[in-house]
Amino acid sequence: MAIGCVEGGSSFGGVAFPFVKDKIDGKDLRLIAVEPEACPTLTQGLYAYDFGDTAELTLLVKMFTLGHTFVPPRIHAGGLRYHGMAPLISQLHHDGIIEAQAVHQNTVFASAVQFAQTEAIIPAPEPSQAIHVSIQEALKCKESGEAKDILFLLCGHGHFDMSAYDEYFAGNLVDQSFTGADIEKMLASIPAL
Repeated sequence: MAIGCVEGGSSFGGVAFPFVKDKIDGKDLRLIAVEPEACPTLTQGLYAYDFGDTAELTLLVKMFTLGHTFVPPRIHAGGLRYHGMAPLISQLHHDGIIEAQAVHQNTVFASAVQFAQTEAIIPAPEPSQAIHVSIQEALKCKESGEAKDILFLLCGHGHFDMSAYDEYFAGNLVDQSFTGADIEKMLASIPAL
């Protein structure tokens, strides 16, 4: 199992792509892309051609998208707020080779704090999403007694993100989710082909 945070896709691609052939060849392997609930591109977006920018200056790109006019709420990590997903990551998700999970930022920070207290490494908010899902998967294994190898990507440290940790400890982080109507409104900006 390989788990990584996914925003645009490059970090996740780095940890998951080496295992894609094994997955295609039938190996029992999970590749999990973890994104924020506040920007659920893979989990709630549409696989369609869309602009890569709000100004509509880029070419249309086939990707999972929330619509190029989507502006997500302020969350713990600005890099996780892009409306679209990298075309290769999108294709792999569309084909069922990778899975996607969306997580709330407060549970992510709880896992980041647990990781910091255990490993003495302060993780950046983005990879803390992968840490959270890794902890959840490890707990499932502990409960079932099943042994699994779990690889997660820790890309970046949190020393530059202390204000996000301050917000978490102060109870100021709000978990954002979208209803079906919200998603439909976001997807309305996708060009009709």
